[in-house]
Amino acid sequence: MTVMDWDDAYANAAYIADGAGYPARWTAQAAAFRANAQGALHQPYDTAAASYFDLFLPATAPIGVVIFVHGGYWKALSPALWSHLAAGPVAAGWAVAMPGYTLAPDADIPAMTRQIARAVTVIAAQVDGPIHLAGHSAGGHLVARMACAPALLPADVLARIGRITSISGLHDLRPLLLTQMNTTLGLTDTTAAQESPALLPPLPDIPVTAWVGAQERPEFLRQSRLLHDAWAPQGCAIDLVIDPARHHFDVIEGLERPDSPLTQAVLRA
Repeated sequence: MTVMDWDDAYANAAYIADGAGYPARWTAQAAAFRANAQGALHQPYDTAAASYFDLFLPATAPIGVVIFVHGGYWKALSPALWSHLAAGPVAAGWAVAMPGYTLAPDADIPAMTRQIARAVTVIAAQVDGPIHLAGHSAGGHLVARMACAPALLPADVLARIGRITSISGLHDLRPLLLTQMNTTLGLTDTTAAQESPALLPPLPDIPVTAWVGAQERPEFLRQSRLLHDAWAPQGCAIDLVIDPARHHFDVIEGLERPDSPLTQAVLRA
């Protein structure tokens, strides 16, 4: 019997050409976008570490707000690497907010979930109109948690959620218990189950998209299919999109353009 190597299953950079070079490119692209963007950086939403968000605004009154939550396996990275991904929604007339959150080991995943709920609530009070949530990888997990029952968001904020898009998201955290990274994440059997969207019931009336690249590691394809297959029978209006020729690091690039299929999916009512 073959024993699954879960560390390898989540090793993205090792299977992507020049995988190690992407963070430097993201950092440069994000800085270039910020240099000409309208909005405000590092706005606090709470007192915990990294409890701030960057807000980018269109030239006219925004249609609504896209809240994008970054990935990094809950233990790395920050909003500063992803500013350029606001370009597509901003060009389409939407505000974009990118919250930070306290990373492991300084916070556990349940605490991060609560932080993102707090961030969404504070951002909702600052920008009128519909709220669309999107996140990549670990950020995909965190936005999917906002669609789980019992509700983490106030009723008036939930009523404004137009769509949640989990991009290459992780929806069943139990395999992470068998990885080396769990020495940093500190998941237990209990918290892994409690924080797994695929194991929780979806809230009614919130459309969801699970978006994943066709060239991603098999585990990420499985994780997106799992959320779709778990939630669709429970009445969730969930779409599964497998983006051709995209891997874990370039699957998010569509957010840089207002007319890309990914941006259109994120903004779809």
